[in-house]
Amino acid sequence: MGDPSRNAPINFASGPPAMIADRDAMLRRLHELRSEHRDLDTVIARLDGSAVDQLQLQRLKKRKLKLKDEIAWLEGRLVPDIIA
Repeated sequence: MGDPSRNAPINFASGPPAMIADRDAMLRRLHELRSEHRDLDTVIARLDGSAVDQLQLQRLKKRKLKLKDEIAWLEGRLVPDIIA
């Protein structure tokens, strides 16, 4: 008579659907940040020994530190606190 999927139990073992979507978005953002951090690491390593604008190098390093902070914040949000 009715749609059998309407009566199927909902599995919230990994969290409600909205939380799963948020987690997926946070994981995607974390991946993007880590990738940018690695790229900056490569650029900084190449520029560090050469005659380059020190102000530009300083800005790149500052951006890298900001990315590191944001990565740490996201990792903290994704990994629940476990009291052992």
